[in-house]
Amino acid sequence: MMLKQLTVISGKGGTGKTTIVGALACLADNKVIADCDVDAPDLHLLLQPEVITREEFRGAKVAVIDDDACTGCGSCADICRFSAIEDTPSGFTVSSVRCEGCGACVFGCEQDAIALRERISGYTLVSQTRYGKMVHAELKVGEEASGKLVTAVRATAERVADEEGCETILIDGSPGIGCPVIASLTGVDLALVVTEPTMSGLHDLKRIIEVTRHFGIRSAVCINKYDLNEANSMEIMDYCDCEGIPVAGKIPYDPEVTRAMVAGMPVVEYSDGVVSSAIRTLWQYISRII
Repeated sequence: MMLKQLTVISGKGGTGKTTIVGALACLADNKVIADCDVDAPDLHLLLQPEVITREEFRGAKVAVIDDDACTGCGSCADICRFSAIEDTPSGFTVSSVRCEGCGACVFGCEQDAIALRERISGYTLVSQTRYGKMVHAELKVGEEASGKLVTAVRATAERVADEEGCETILIDGSPGIGCPVIASLTGVDLALVVTEPTMSGLHDLKRIIEVTRHFGIRSAVCINKYDLNEANSMEIMDYCDCEGIPVAGKIPYDPEVTRAMVAGMPVVEYSDGVVSSAIRTLWQYISRII
C-alpha cells in the first residue's frame, strides 16, 4: 500500500485553510492528520484531540558557561552580538531568552569554558480524535525552530501511519512561504493551495506556486468564498489556466461555516449546506488525482 501525503497550504493567513482541513479530516478514510502549523496551531479547536503521547522536541541549543573553568575575562560577552551574556555579581551568565545558539562564544573562549547544550524547544503530540489519529505540536514561546518541529511532526505522522496501516496523511501546513511551509511540503504527493478572491490572495497564491514548483510539488487550487468577488475569482482562474494548475474546487461564502466553528465542529459534520457540498466535491476531486 502506497502512502499518499496531501498538504493544504495558503500563501497568506485567513483564507480558511484549517477550516477545509478539518472538513477533509471528516471525509477522508484510513488517514493520519498532521497539524504542521506549529507556530499558531488551531486545528485542535475543530478536532478536539485527546493526547496519547507527548515527546520532548529539542530543536535549539543554548550556551552554558562552566563557572569553574571561566576566568571572567569577558571575551564571550564582547563577542556575543545578541547581548545574551551578562556580567553579574556571581559571574558571567547566559540569558536563555536572548541566546541564539550560534556558538560564537564557544569558539571565542580561550579557556574552553563554554559549550552548547540542547534545550527543550517544544513537544510533539500524538492524539486520538473522533476522525482518527492526529499528530500535532507545541512550540515554546520565543522558540524559532518551527521548521525542525514541522519535520518532527511529519516523521511522527509517517510512523503512526505505518503502525496503523493508513493510506493517507492529511497535513495542515503553515501560511506564507517560509521554512515551516517548505518543511510541510517536502516530498508530498499534492499541495492544495487555498486562496481567496482578493488581490492579496492572488499575489500570495503566485508566491506559493513558485515555491511548490521550485520543489517539484504538484499543486491544485481551491478558491474559498469565491462568490464574494467573482471578478477576482475569474482572475485567479485565468492565472491557474495560464499556468496549467487545476482549480480543484470553489467554495461559496456561507455564515454556516462560522456557526460550525463556534460549535467546535467541522462544517461538513455540522450541516449539509452548500459549503459542505462544495467541500465533498473538492475531496472527490483530490481523491482521484492522488
